[in-house]
Amino acid sequence: MEIILAIVVASAVIFFGALISIGNERQRKAIDGLREQVILWAVQDLKIKREHLARTVQVPDPLGWLNKVASKICGYDLKLQVLEMFEEPQSLICASGDGSVRVVFSPISPADIRRIKSGKQNRLSQFAGHNPLLLLPKGVDVHELSVLNGGHLFDLELTLAWKVLTGQTLDPVNSFWMYIIS
Repeated sequence: MEIILAIVVASAVIFFGALISIGNERQRKAIDGLREQVILWAVQDLKIKREHLARTVQVPDPLGWLNKVASKICGYDLKLQVLEMFEEPQSLICASGDGSVRVVFSPISPADIRRIKSGKQNRLSQFAGHNPLLLLPKGVDVHELSVLNGGHLFDLELTLAWKVLTGQTLDPVNSFWMYIIS
């Protein structure tokens, strides 16, 4: 009799444990679905707000804007001054206010620069003697600028600032690169 009672109690515990486990799994799936809906709503809300702001985006002081973005990355005010710009490959060379640091801004990633340098008969090789982007030293400090660290309208503001600073149009980019040469 005691054995039967122990088996019934153990079976009941296992049965209720299974029911609780099934219920927890259903709740987890419901919570995951709810989380996905919240994320989709947040992304859509940001898109709507961004579309509204995109129509009114302006960069009255492009060099000041570029300095502000670079200062966020470096942690200190560089007081950038434009030295020169290059069309192929696109780059903007700036110097810090005290002249101790040169900063090269470009839509060209480090991987693309390596690919350009390794190309034997590349048409860009004729510019290698002039463009500091193609003569970067090994230990150069590289930072990727994007909407994540440059502000939620970074890509739109970048296009406007680049046009004013260089006179060139910049294709829409997700990432922009800052090379700091000490």
